Amino acid sequence: MTETPPDSLIPYDEIVQDALRGVVKRVLERIDADGGLPGSHHFYIAFRTRFPGVDIPKHLLERYPEEMTIVIQHRYWDLAIDDEGFQIGLSFNQVPSKLRVPFAAITGFVDPAVNFALQFAAKDGEVLAEAEPEPEPPAPIEPGSNVVTLDRFRKK
Repeated sequence: MTETPPDSLIPYDEIVQDALRGVVKRVLERIDADGGLPGSHHFYIAFRTRFPGVDIPKHLLERYPEEMTIVIQHRYWDLAIDDEGFQIGLSFNQVPSKLRVPFAAITGFVDPAVNFALQFAAKDGEVLAEAEPEPEPPAPIEPGSNVVTLDRFRKK
């Protein structure tokens, strides 16, 4: 006779997700302390654009109403990391922009130089567009853009 184990009263999945988001924080702190990315390392960071605490320019929010991915590689500035998230300056089609991203908003982190990837479940408190019509697909990404898709890195 097999018994089904009781539901856990400890949120293990959430604890693991938070710990893995801590990896992203430590990596960003390290590149900040070292003054940049070593070797060929570069990062793709995907995040929910409507998550509480996310602060991005309006034109980016309109273009990416649910999720966007930024690239941290050669041209970024004013990287600042705290316990809740990070702030960074990036250029989108030659337009400088500052972004604030809470770690809880992150849905993916990839360093393709070493084939390292983390994928996160959506966190509680996420605010998505309410009953809005389905947005049109985003325009093709122009050269020099810091936004990419992580689809090729996602587990199928």
